[in-house]
Amino acid sequence: MYKKKECVAMLLAGGQGSRLYNLTETMAKPAVEFGGKYRIIDFPMSNCVNSGIDTVGVLTQYQPLMLNEYIGNGQPWDLDRNTGGVMVLPPYQGKKSSDWYRGTANAIYQNLAFIERYDPDYVLILSGDHIYKMDYSEMLDAHKKNNADATIAVLEVPIEEASRFGIMNTDEEGRIYEFEEKPKKPKSTKASMGIYIFNRELLAEYLRADEQNPKSSNDFGKDIIPAMLADGKRMYTFPFRGYWKDVGTLTSLWEANMDLLGEDPNFVIHDRDWRIMSRNNAEPPHFVGGEAKISNSIVTEGCKIYGEVVNSVLSNGVVVEQGAVVKDSVILSGTHIGKGVYVNYSIIGSDTDVGKGSVIGRPRDVAEDITLVGVGLTLPSGTVVPAGAKFGASDIK
Repeated sequence: MYKKKECVAMLLAGGQGSRLYNLTETMAKPAVEFGGKYRIIDFPMSNCVNSGIDTVGVLTQYQPLMLNEYIGNGQPWDLDRNTGGVMVLPPYQGKKSSDWYRGTANAIYQNLAFIERYDPDYVLILSGDHIYKMDYSEMLDAHKKNNADATIAVLEVPIEEASRFGIMNTDEEGRIYEFEEKPKKPKSTKASMGIYIFNRELLAEYLRADEQNPKSSNDFGKDIIPAMLADGKRMYTFPFRGYWKDVGTLTSLWEANMDLLGEDPNFVIHDRDWRIMSRNNAEPPHFVGGEAKISNSIVTEGCKIYGEVVNSVLSNGVVVEQGAVVKDSVILSGTHIGKGVYVNYSIIGSDTDVGKGSVIGRPRDVAEDITLVGVGLTLPSGTVVPAGAKFGASDIK
């Protein structure tokens, strides 16, 4: 017998993340490292716990092994519960059919049985690839106060950028009367964050109807929300005013890491009142050599620094040898930066060995694009990786 829950969260974490190139060749985007000791999925998971939501379904699909292993039983996020907790939900073979998740709505449809076992009044839909801190209980309170059928979190964006988002047009009370997907001439600046609260029974009704429509793309933004609006359902926005970043591109991933270094005063990671929890292997304290220089950087446990690190974020176990310079860069776990190596405005994947004297990228004010070096590579001494390159195993000579 499952204990009834007021609200169940469904976390969509199956994205391929192709715009992160070889960082996601062997893992789903939510499993990518962030901020030295976290992974992207830590943020929505921690938000759930901090918001009092203790039942979370994590929907995986693309390269799920790393993510499944990382989540485990949910203990690091206090989600190892006898009733509720966290459960990984991959596509599976049912009695009648089996299928990959064909869209965000279809993914939730395929897991209605998981939702219904807890008989919740509300369902919270989340994306697993955003960096932000948000109290979902405030959004749920607003949903109930408005007697809403659905509530959509929105972020105010500059009018010149509004055409890149799904835009919600509302009345003075925040009730949505129109939704426009990436409009050429936006009427408002309320951009959907891909965070939804639905009344559970109504959501199930629309998901089942959507599944029967052969013309549907099975997507919340393209199908479910427009259908509910067309039927006159009570749909409201919930304005969010904190830090939020979609880290779906190399540039946005790099920017979000840099924001940790104080470039955005609204993003404070070391907040004891709203902890971001993570699963980390035990590592020794980081070591700084006698001639090392470190400024405005995050250096995680297990790192050994003998060279110079400036305005950078280093994950656990990174080694920077004597004479090496790492500047304006993000270095993922277990990577070794050899003697005399120069790294600038770059992201280097985990477990990569950069041979001595190599040159990776160019200064931020010169390079147009971030340089990317992939995961698990061994770069020979003297390797030169040009600014903006996406350097993988096939590029090693």
